[in-house]
Amino acid sequence: MMAVPRTSREVRLAVRPLGLPGPEHFDVVEVPMPIPRVGEVLIRNRYFRISASLRMMISEGAESVEGVPFPALSPGDTLFEETVGEVLSAPAGCGLSPGDKVLHNLAWREFAAVPVCGCTLVDDALPDVAAHLGHGWTAYAALTRGVKILPGDTVFVTSGAGAIGSMAGQIARLLGADRVIGSTSSQEKAKRLVSELGYDSAIVRDGKPLATQLAEVAPDGVDVCLDTVGGSQLQAAVMSARTGARFVVVGALSGQLAPQGTGRTAPVQLDSFDILLKKITMRGYSADDDPEVRGEWTHRFADWLRSGDICFPYVTIDGLEAAPGALRDVTEGRHFGVVLVRL
Repeated sequence: MMAVPRTSREVRLAVRPLGLPGPEHFDVVEVPMPIPRVGEVLIRNRYFRISASLRMMISEGAESVEGVPFPALSPGDTLFEETVGEVLSAPAGCGLSPGDKVLHNLAWREFAAVPVCGCTLVDDALPDVAAHLGHGWTAYAALTRGVKILPGDTVFVTSGAGAIGSMAGQIARLLGADRVIGSTSSQEKAKRLVSELGYDSAIVRDGKPLATQLAEVAPDGVDVCLDTVGGSQLQAAVMSARTGARFVVVGALSGQLAPQGTGRTAPVQLDSFDILLKKITMRGYSADDDPEVRGEWTHRFADWLRSGDICFPYVTIDGLEAAPGALRDVTEGRHFGVVLVRL
């Protein structure tokens, strides 16, 4: 058991950004070691995920937005996100012991005192503990509950190299899709989608109209679209949809990653005639609507990892002090797959 230091470090919001967040909007501060209260567990954080959705919590006006499942943060608040850590001490009889690995939401800090009810014990089902921080369960829930994959389907995944998309294409194939197409931001990422993640084709935001590119790689149309972006990519998917196409919208990166504004709007212009005549169904979906899916996903994910049928692409950034810069890189689309900070 490690000796517990007297201080810890955490990242706090210094000032709300007016556009995309950068390191200048955050402070890395030293604080006294958290002291667990009754019913709390002391945890040393090991990995935490960097998500573009943080922008919605920290930008101007965040506290006035209704329906967003993230609390607004004010200057001086410590950031949070899902993290995996090691239990250092726990109340007797709570079901947790020193050395256990747990998931909780008090990331962006080295140590945390977390209520027992806020911890989820993780086992050794996954070969890499970092894989518990992937967004595969979001993609899996969307493709099994939000929409159904049918044999022979052509599936289009927007932001195919992102945290959700890098798993969604692989999952769609394993669930029976005949063709899987992704969109991404560069030719380099497009090549990796095909060579590493098994996508059949990838289209790139490089100036050529996305609808034209999608029509070229899916001349018979798209049956399913898993959309994390909105904007022109959702528009192109509707234009390429086949009759009876099913859309599941799980994100709005076109708004979250917009260089201006608050990141909480993602306007898109869709042709109602396309939706009507093609009998398209479109559903907004959150994996939080079906929390039981996570256990199901972990079991299937473990099996697919062992068989080599799936991979978990992620990038590791070392050190708490590097986390603000990692957030900037995520919002600028510099990485492939999930981005994790290792402490």
